[in-house]
Amino acid sequence: MGRKMEFRMERDGLIQAGDRVKLKEDMSGTMAGTVYYYTIRDAVAMSNNTKKRVSALEGVVRAIEAKESYWTVTVELEEEPETDGVRP
Repeated sequence: MGRKMEFRMERDGLIQAGDRVKLKEDMSGTMAGTVYYYTIRDAVAMSNNTKKRVSALEGVVRAIEAKESYWTVTVELEEEPETDGVRP
């Protein structure tokens, strides 16, 4: 089992549970240090900021939950066990 990560999707029907997805990584420097954020390609949904970098940029959509005005997408990433945050 890999790491699960949540994304916010603003439009319904762009992806479905079971779909394989690829992520785009971006980072930002803040006063608290570097944070990473991820987008399901191509601009489908976006993660919150995280200090922990992911080691795999592919995964499988495990769930999509409707909220009041958006959808929460849970993706299981195909990560190796804990690393130092460096991608091979």
